[in-house]
Amino acid sequence: MSGALTRLQWLALALTVHLVMVAGEFFEPFNVTYDHRALIIDGNRRMLISAGIHYPRATPQMWPDLIAKSKEGGADVIQTYVFWSGHEPVREQYNFEGRYDIVKFVKLVGSSGLYLHLRIGPYVCAEWNFGGFPLWLRDVPGIEFRTDNAPFKEEMQRFVKKIVDLMLEEMLFSWQGGPIIMLQIENEYGNMESSYGQRGKDYVKWAATMAIGLGAGVPWVMCKQVDAPEFVIDACNGYYCDGFKPNSYKKPVLWTENWDGWYTIWGGRLPHRPVEDLAFAVARFFQRGGSFQNYYMFFGGTNFGRTSGGPNYITSYDYDAPLDEYGLLRQPKWGHLKDLHAAIKLCEPALVAVDSPQYIKLGPMQEAHVYNSEGQTLTWSGNNSRCSAFLANIDEHKAVSVTFLGQAYTLPPWSVSILPDCRNVAFNTAKVGAQTSIKTVAFDLPQSTNVYVPRRLMIQNEVPHISEAWMTIKEPIGAWNENNFTAQGILEHLHVTKDRSDYLWYITRVYVSDDDISYWEESEVTPVLTIESMRDLVRIFVNGQLTGSAAGRWVKVVQPVQLVQGYNDLVLLSQTVGLQNYGAFFEKDGAGFRGQINLTGFKNGDMDLSKSLWTYQIGLKGEFLEIYAVDEHEKAGWTDLTPDAIPSIFSWYKTHFDAPDGTDPVVLNLGSMGKGQAWVNGHHIGRYWTKVAPKNGCQRTCDYRGPYNSGKCATNCGQPTQIWYHVPRSWLQTSNNLLVMFEETGGNPFEISINTRSTRTICGRVSESHYPPLRMWSNPDFISGKLSINDTTPEMQLQCEDGHTISSIEFASYGNPQGSCQRFSRGNCHAPKSKSVVAQACQGRNSCVIGISNAVFGGDPCRGGVKTLAVEARCKPASSIGSLAME
Repeated sequence: MSGALTRLQWLALALTVHLVMVAGEFFEPFNVTYDHRALIIDGNRRMLISAGIHYPRATPQMWPDLIAKSKEGGADVIQTYVFWSGHEPVREQYNFEGRYDIVKFVKLVGSSGLYLHLRIGPYVCAEWNFGGFPLWLRDVPGIEFRTDNAPFKEEMQRFVKKIVDLMLEEMLFSWQGGPIIMLQIENEYGNMESSYGQRGKDYVKWAATMAIGLGAGVPWVMCKQVDAPEFVIDACNGYYCDGFKPNSYKKPVLWTENWDGWYTIWGGRLPHRPVEDLAFAVARFFQRGGSFQNYYMFFGGTNFGRTSGGPNYITSYDYDAPLDEYGLLRQPKWGHLKDLHAAIKLCEPALVAVDSPQYIKLGPMQEAHVYNSEGQTLTWSGNNSRCSAFLANIDEHKAVSVTFLGQAYTLPPWSVSILPDCRNVAFNTAKVGAQTSIKTVAFDLPQSTNVYVPRRLMIQNEVPHISEAWMTIKEPIGAWNENNFTAQGILEHLHVTKDRSDYLWYITRVYVSDDDISYWEESEVTPVLTIESMRDLVRIFVNGQLTGSAAGRWVKVVQPVQLVQGYNDLVLLSQTVGLQNYGAFFEKDGAGFRGQINLTGFKNGDMDLSKSLWTYQIGLKGEFLEIYAVDEHEKAGWTDLTPDAIPSIFSWYKTHFDAPDGTDPVVLNLGSMGKGQAWVNGHHIGRYWTKVAPKNGCQRTCDYRGPYNSGKCATNCGQPTQIWYHVPRSWLQTSNNLLVMFEETGGNPFEISINTRSTRTICGRVSESHYPPLRMWSNPDFISGKLSINDTTPEMQLQCEDGHTISSIEFASYGNPQGSCQRFSRGNCHAPKSKSVVAQACQGRNSCVIGISNAVFGGDPCRGGVKTLAVEARCKPASSIGSLAME
């Protein structure tokens, strides 16, 4: 097939564009209201599953796939913040293009048939730089953030109105035929309100009244706001919200942020939340009267550029979400939650029909909640869709057998069983039947590449480096152009930079007399530079040489320095690593230095540099010249780099590389570098830093049972927090891609590799005791009662990523296999046909389904006992050429 589009393809493309661009055609117009039980959409109560996706943390080319995978996973709603700093980087100069094309994003959600929850804020927190506020807001005269302050309220109202008016103009609200069913004003203000006293309380009332007055025509939410006014819904955020109740009986129970993972700091461990616990939390929420639940995040994405907040939040915003940073399915989390959502949807007719459930105590730590639209007397006609029950065991340690309506059920510890018909279990939160996927980072050689891969690399499973042809240029230390200025005293970092760069140079001169030199020699004293308080990072140069560095949040710095007789150039490079995004009065937090800066150890006493003349230089020369841009990089004075010339601090590096073939997500391995920033074809992929996590604090095994916190089930101890950096496919061309890096501490660019990330190993483990497939519940014979749950068998479903097929079955055993994924082994009970049966069903296909029964595998391999099927399979791209994998 040629590269040109056929007429049919052009027509399909035109239709897609039309669907995306024409507003008001996604739905028939419908109203959204609410009562104490649920949101009411077009006259009907709904139980809603929402998927958090932040549009700037992905590229527009990624959005359709992310939305589609969210829908396939059972989502009804997409939720996103609105990022003020991205949309109005300069006051009254707006940006709604590229990753900030919010209208396009909302229309894509609508065209997929999903609803949208738009959280305008405009404070978002979100681990986003400055909490989503534009830095210029800080400089508005007389402003105080998030309180009863006239300048702030004026700016806030202007932006919120801008967004609401834009959505109205594009006809994107539900009553216009659009997908937006709910909005949010402010964000988790209840945590901060007491810090502002009465002015905080007045601000809450003002914000709610202002929002309602904008005429959006859909409900507004305030999360974590127990004093939200009567006409705004207060909602819950947290790991668990099953005990939450709104501040009025007239409001439904909404969970706006279910934290399914956590964010990560440089030098931190990687947090993971077990899916069994996550599913338990969701099931408990709906069990106890909840009606709207949103995963924060369903897709986390990437903090491209300098959007990461902090201080010190990493570039990856993976969040251990069901869709990983690159948009790949995280299994079994995505699959197990998909099954959970299907089970909850089976219960929806009963859940929406009942104002409050019947509570039945089943044991000391076991309970049932029954939703029965027939009243308190339970009756069945076939399988009863008007009665649903949740059986919970909140014991953290032991399984318990309970009797519910005359029937026995075994409940694993810390689990909920869902009975859509009040009799048959469709799902248990602790019994995971979804596949496990093992992600692989691979080097896929482009078809056009001339790179030779030595056999020793294939044997050693090493990856060829991105390039052997690097060029370099040094970044000047200190002042580098006429735009610097001199002032007396220490100026606050952000007041000078306006966050146009992470970097601010502070430059002064210190005179050392002959008497001082003699004094130091005679008394063996070394002068010391003391900075009373500093954040986030400082590098100290004396006479052009790096003397020391320090990092922290408002920490004291004590650095010995070597000075010579005469004038000495002292240069302090202050760096931000993401601006504060959370807390009361965070606009006053600032950056750089506080208090005095002294030089101690002089013969005639300490030298107070806080009152000296300082020259200020904003940013890096390479930043100013944009030597990372495709059109500008050749103007710099690059020279060839040789391996013996590294490591070199404060250097720029560049090379060119070809894109890997295929469609798998692309990543850069920057594990050989130190700290800096990177650009590909002029796109800023973010900060990098190979800061290492503590060696302790990780668990060998993860026990899902019991309340979760961000320190539980952590991984990556003793390793760099992040080495893989996402390069979106849409930023790449087939060949000759420009990579430019600024390196501060002296990494080795020759060891950088360009890789792809994909799921190459998938595993399943399903036993006869697993529940039959959820699709059985839609079978007419089951609905009518002709087919019972005992007439069906469990199934194993295996699926590779899109564009991949199951290439081989590495292991298959039906019987009593031992071990876990990539460590399976046969037990003493094994069906000889196991591998051939699975291979016939799966090999060469993107996905397959295998029944779990003796009949499927040619008979009972051993008498007695529950049989289990364990499978390990390999996936490969449908068209794979020269693939070298690192696992």
